[in-house]
Amino acid sequence: MRKKNIYLTLAAMTLVLASCAVGSQNRTGGEVTGVGGSALSEPTPYGMVLVSRGSMHMGPGEDDSLWHIKAAPKGMSVDAFWMDETEITNSKYKQFVFWVRDSIIRERLADPAYGGNEEFKIEEDRDGNPIKPYLNWSKAIPWRNPNEDEQRAIESLYRTNPITGQRELDPEQLNYRYETYNHTEAAKRRNRLDPRRREYNTDRPVPTDVPVISKDTAYINDEGEIVRQTITRGLTGDYDFVNTYIVNIYPDTTAWINDFDNAYNEPYVRLYFSNGGYNEYPVVGVSWEQANAFCNWRTDFLRRSLGREGVYIEPYRLPTEAEWEFAARAGVDANKFPWDGDLPMTEDKGCFYANFKPNDGNYVKDGHLITSRVGTYAPNDFGLYDMAGNVSEWTSTAFTESVSRLTSDLNPEYRYNAAIEDPYKMKRKIVRGGSWKDIAQNIRSDMRMWEYQNEQRSYIGFRCVRSQIGFARGQKINTKNK
Repeated sequence: MRKKNIYLTLAAMTLVLASCAVGSQNRTGGEVTGVGGSALSEPTPYGMVLVSRGSMHMGPGEDDSLWHIKAAPKGMSVDAFWMDETEITNSKYKQFVFWVRDSIIRERLADPAYGGNEEFKIEEDRDGNPIKPYLNWSKAIPWRNPNEDEQRAIESLYRTNPITGQRELDPEQLNYRYETYNHTEAAKRRNRLDPRRREYNTDRPVPTDVPVISKDTAYINDEGEIVRQTITRGLTGDYDFVNTYIVNIYPDTTAWINDFDNAYNEPYVRLYFSNGGYNEYPVVGVSWEQANAFCNWRTDFLRRSLGREGVYIEPYRLPTEAEWEFAARAGVDANKFPWDGDLPMTEDKGCFYANFKPNDGNYVKDGHLITSRVGTYAPNDFGLYDMAGNVSEWTSTAFTESVSRLTSDLNPEYRYNAAIEDPYKMKRKIVRGGSWKDIAQNIRSDMRMWEYQNEQRSYIGFRCVRSQIGFARGQKINTKNK
């Protein structure tokens, strides 16, 4: 009798649920209404400007026999992205350098090889930063007197300059290790583990071969040297698309001497990056590889501060060549420079618009000998500063003579991650914008230049971008060329 009552009760509940379901269907008319969801309300990234999606013709629009320029305009469209309103400064790059320094010190404080304690642990805040009053990490000066072992770990990252006798960071030890997941290669059909999903044409047999992939890896050998390798092997799983890099991130301050023969540039070598008077000047002497490492660190730094929501943040990265040109020309075909129209870049007028070399041997007509403080000149219509002159800027796009014919007209991009054994000419990356040492022709926004990815120049810097998530309500599309 008891079981019967239970069954009756369950039957009654089923009828109630069924009636509720019918009522719900009646309210919607049986139509599919979709599933709701929450989205991250992304705040405006600090120091960045939103470049709305739009289209334009990329590249020079007319021939110039004087400079041997052939018109090669190519229509293209790019999605919305955030872009740094100025180039990355010495001050911002120093934060990266100090973070790497502090991370190494923290590891050595727990390393028995440096006299540390394996169980040593520093209390951290939610951003992963050490909590005072243990150490003042920005200067490595103790808030309390560290013991001998702790002091040894800290001092191991410094050296005594043999010329000046000053204690300074040892640049050779500042190595940053990071990993990236190659979403593009992982998404390609040819790289799917299930062979039935590689070929959809049913007239063809199911592939039986194992996809071959290439991945970058790196480690530090017993001599403390960075060893980089490109591994080619059969696909075994998603981890095969994870690339590991170890990059020495300290800028090459000697670029000021190596870029200019028979010039007295020693003060820049000593002061440009280290002296606070240059804090708001663009960082230089940074290779394409170092710029990518900075982007990865900046992404990780932000995600840690956001906690669980950090996973939804799009990564910081170098702009594609198309994004850079679209942003520099403010999405207008007629703009050869970041400002409106085709203003003649004469030696007199041009000095009011950008930091460049207007005359042979005359670097100071615009008031600056080398770089200038970021944001010194007026921004373009998108609110971006120094998109012409000051320093040339790295892009993520690889250079080849036929790059324009290889790229799509939708978010065009050509990437090639050169292996160590590749010919050096395959390690070229596109730089844009011209610099303080260039004449007016070379700071045009529609001009393409290149440099080797491991080179560090006194006239090349960079800025970061981040793809926008979704499309904000009320946001406009750039339609100037339509």
